[in-house]
Amino acid sequence: MVRARVWDGPIRLVHWLLVGLIGFSWWSSEDHLDWHRWSGYAVLGLVVFRVYWGLFGSETARFASFVKGPRAIRAYLPKALSRDPAGGLGHNPLGALSIVAILALLVMQVTTGLFAVDVDGFESGPLSDRVTFDTGRVFAELHELSFRGLQAMVLLHIAAVAFYLVWKRTNLIRPMVTGRQEVPEDPGFRFAPVWRLAVGVVIAAAVAWFVSRGLRL
Repeated sequence: MVRARVWDGPIRLVHWLLVGLIGFSWWSSEDHLDWHRWSGYAVLGLVVFRVYWGLFGSETARFASFVKGPRAIRAYLPKALSRDPAGGLGHNPLGALSIVAILALLVMQVTTGLFAVDVDGFESGPLSDRVTFDTGRVFAELHELSFRGLQAMVLLHIAAVAFYLVWKRTNLIRPMVTGRQEVPEDPGFRFAPVWRLAVGVVIAAAVAWFVSRGLRL
């Protein structure tokens, strides 16, 4: 067995930062709205970077490498329920659905938060001046609703990790910490160069900054 490199540093950092920021955003949503707003900008930057990295990043991070169609998902279901350890590297077809769903809910969270207005009209997102008060309240309700969906997906994600650990005897957490997984032979995944990482960071930071300014220079 060899310890092959599976996940690069950027994908692991984005994963754990999102874990922390989702929890922080939840905690700050009531009495620390300034922090909640900045946490939302950080989440926006991370989501923008993850989408960029899913298109131009390392091989295992690219959507094309793990997002599969219905046929692949159906073929994987018997393997998922068996007690055999998961033999694949990276996201499996079911895990890919979870990743896409969480990213979609995060996009909805950030977008609705940008236009949301509280019931008194004192606190609002940076783009709330582009909509009416009533529309801003609708966005606020959708913001809360999408967070309930995000909570459900996070719980499902945790349950899946526990299922793989207990039932399939496969630790999915360690590779997301160390970036490496024990396999019979190194698959030789291709990892993106540093300049692509730099481009992604600049794009993500620029988008988050521009949005935080209310789309005004």
